[in-house]
Amino acid sequence: MPTPTDDELIQRWRSEPAPLLPLLHAFHDRDGHLTDDALRAVAKGLRMPLADLFGTVTFYHHFARTPPGQRAPRVCDGPVCRLRGCDALLRALPDATPMPCAGRCDAPIPVLRGAELLVGTTAGGAFGAQGDERGWPPPEAFLRLEPSPLPPPYPGAAGDGSGECVFAEIRTPGRATLAGYRATGGYEALTAARSPSEIIDVITQSGLAGRGGAGFPTGRKWQAVADAPGDPKTIVCNADEGEPGCFKDRALMDHDPHALIEGMAIAARATGATRGFIYLRYEYPDTMVILERAIAEAKTAGLLDGFALCVRRGAGAYVCGEETSLLNSLEGKHPFPRNRPPYPVTHGYEDKPTVVNNVETLCAVAPILRHGATWYRTLGLGDHAGTKVISLSGDVVRPGNYEVPIGLPLRTLLDEWAGGPGPGRSVQAVTMAGLSGGLLGAERLDVTLDEPCLRSHGSFLGAGGIMVFDDTRDMVAVAHEAMAFFAHESCGKCFPCRIGTQRLSERLSPGPGGSGPTELDPWTTEVVDIGDAMKATSACGLGTAAPLITDSLLKYFPEQVARHLAARKA
Repeated sequence: MPTPTDDELIQRWRSEPAPLLPLLHAFHDRDGHLTDDALRAVAKGLRMPLADLFGTVTFYHHFARTPPGQRAPRVCDGPVCRLRGCDALLRALPDATPMPCAGRCDAPIPVLRGAELLVGTTAGGAFGAQGDERGWPPPEAFLRLEPSPLPPPYPGAAGDGSGECVFAEIRTPGRATLAGYRATGGYEALTAARSPSEIIDVITQSGLAGRGGAGFPTGRKWQAVADAPGDPKTIVCNADEGEPGCFKDRALMDHDPHALIEGMAIAARATGATRGFIYLRYEYPDTMVILERAIAEAKTAGLLDGFALCVRRGAGAYVCGEETSLLNSLEGKHPFPRNRPPYPVTHGYEDKPTVVNNVETLCAVAPILRHGATWYRTLGLGDHAGTKVISLSGDVVRPGNYEVPIGLPLRTLLDEWAGGPGPGRSVQAVTMAGLSGGLLGAERLDVTLDEPCLRSHGSFLGAGGIMVFDDTRDMVAVAHEAMAFFAHESCGKCFPCRIGTQRLSERLSPGPGGSGPTELDPWTTEVVDIGDAMKATSACGLGTAAPLITDSLLKYFPEQVARHLAARKA
């Protein structure tokens, strides 16, 4: 095919909904980077100020402005990949640059190269211990294509009141196709004769709440959008799974895309929405192909009549996981968080009523409607309703995605389901909510996986990422890497987060890069004061959650902090 011209690309996308991101991706894919001429063409074609466009483009991590641009390998240096040797992989690949956690913690180390997501390995002696490039094999020797792993077989005991909802059929061969999905009851919930009020009533009674971290009741959100004045209404799937240690949504979209599509179509029927977007993180290029193929199948089968659904790929910005930043990104604006109120249920995409739900939440909708609200509620343990997918990674024998009953003891997941930390090792700490929930020390591993229990210990379940660190790990180094991530990903809109994450990262930095007091008591006072200011005044969840890292580090590992300060003082 001939290379498309600037005008052809602009004509292709200018009349589409949410055109900026796909148009920028089209230029980026064509040229390998975004040239000044390309930005001028886009600004003119979409009638937006060039300065605004430049500011937006340079905010995203993955829009390259100079060669080798998109074609240079980007290597994940998230917390789990650091445990697996990503530094050696970065040294081995010419022109390689680091990128934040790319959502393959169950099969590290992910490498983006062009339009491919590959998996790199440091096993088998491929890398020299000192990073000497001489004699290393070519990249093809240690990079490979590897699809998303399926969830491990369900390890729960039969008859204990637990079971799976979103993973119940995901391991069925052919599940990602329309035929395979329909063979196990797919689209029956969508085609059943239920009124919008009946749909919302079942979802409300089930107790389904947001599984992306916020935990807001899904039925209440849908009802608010259904009742809100203004059209057209919109369903937005937040598939920008950027929290380090979280990779559950990728598995659902890769292996069960029609479950997501059916859930969005049901949400549209319940609320009166006529358009929908799946906002997909940049680091999942294979997933985009799968989703677009599944949407085309559903459209051809007449299952989406009256509901215009499309995928919009992000460009690398952790803050776009926050729903109002995501909406600004879709609209082609700088992706800062919005002030609330008003909320997206009344003033969302293009200031119209909008549902924003997570992938896992939407994938649970059709099974709940097929089996009933009571069925879903009884999947939880005790008084807790439903299930939660936990992405488990790090120093554990069987990492992967596990759908657990809400209220499951953490030790059951770690030791019985996932095989524990390995021979001769013990668990020193785990992170909760990816990184946002901070650390839990070994003495707190008797918690149960539900929000009331975790919040009583100063943490929360959030999106469900849990990273395990055994007794060989330096927890101050882990905390420093986590805070450096938050500092890098702060959008910069508000002063407390922009400056606070940087100052906390400096306090945790080893050696000459560190700053602040070198005695434990004044260091603690300063770090706690910075964190309290961030929690009280930051504009969004990034700034309020980041201090949980230092709070929990001081709570569980004061002796490691003291050694860190002594080393800096020396």
